[in-house]
Amino acid sequence: MRKIELSYSLTAPQDGQTPPSALLRNPMMDVLHAVRSSGSISGAARELDLSYRHVWGQLKEWETGLGQPLIFWERGQPARLTPFGERLLMAERLAQARLGPQIESLRAELARAFSLAFDEKDQAHAHRVLTLYASHDHALTELQTVMAQETDAKSRDQRLHLDIRFCGSVDAIRALNEGRCELAGFHTQPFAASGSQSARTYRPLLKPGTHKIIGFARRSQGLMVAPGNPLRLHDMTDVSRLHARFVNRELGTGTRLLLEELLNQAGLLPQDIDGFSRVESSHSAVAQAVVSGHADVGLGTEYAARSQGLGFVPLTEERYLLVCLKSALEQPAMQVLLQRLRSRAWQDRLNRLSGYATDHCGEVAAMKRLLPWWD
Repeated sequence: MRKIELSYSLTAPQDGQTPPSALLRNPMMDVLHAVRSSGSISGAARELDLSYRHVWGQLKEWETGLGQPLIFWERGQPARLTPFGERLLMAERLAQARLGPQIESLRAELARAFSLAFDEKDQAHAHRVLTLYASHDHALTELQTVMAQETDAKSRDQRLHLDIRFCGSVDAIRALNEGRCELAGFHTQPFAASGSQSARTYRPLLKPGTHKIIGFARRSQGLMVAPGNPLRLHDMTDVSRLHARFVNRELGTGTRLLLEELLNQAGLLPQDIDGFSRVESSHSAVAQAVVSGHADVGLGTEYAARSQGLGFVPLTEERYLLVCLKSALEQPAMQVLLQRLRSRAWQDRLNRLSGYATDHCGEVAAMKRLLPWWD
């Protein structure tokens, strides 16, 4: 087993700077990815803003240390990864996708810790924290970044650290009910019937008069498939009929609930789906399983599919909602969050995310208002 060490860098933000595609950076993986995308060592060097000699030397050192070649070195031919190099890159990307929620939480916690060191003049605002247990969602990580930013003294009162702990939708609401957080995030189909699996699952966890629903976003869920959808998959019936290799989500997640509802609507059983028992921990991990060729199809968000370069077949739009105890609404941190959710700047940013749209964003409502299946 090779030794793994983690590291991070602390830099000043720059206008127009493109964020890295990977949550954790590794020089060797960056070089392999650049060689693969550019088709040459010189192209990789330009992409990474390094010298040809430096990249060439690093590749030789890594090959020596690993004891296997990473690049096919054929004069006059485009550079390409060896099968070993491809396996390394795919394994690293899959690991990052699986650990994405935890890495995002860790990065946010580091950012918060360092913000205290830089903000000696305003410790009261620097310590404003709201703990949120939630189903993994990219818009929430965007919101977390926005809330932590301080652009000027005027916006200082609007700064808030969202301490997000990603888990399944059901587990998130349970954490709220057990007092482990102030806010929970979950998703559900807005037009599901009162007898649906979603309604039966969520109704016992929510109590009118005790809980309040906060609108957040509407997002598209569907089949994540290879580019061009070569198997011509359009619904779960096609997935079953063509024996497409499926990758599922864990029990307790909203996406698993959605899959069960889709199967019920199609008259299918779990055993009709090849790969029903294979699970991944996030939308990104499901997408990466399809990218790597380990699966043909998975159920997930449009954002996860587009960000990985996959094809996407929309099946439904769902509401992503926040829920808190009624008694928490007047807390200063909660009021700051609601003000930001209602702002034009945040809603414009949310609408620019692929597969997302604002939906009663920041509106505090009773159960029946945003959960039509509520009875």
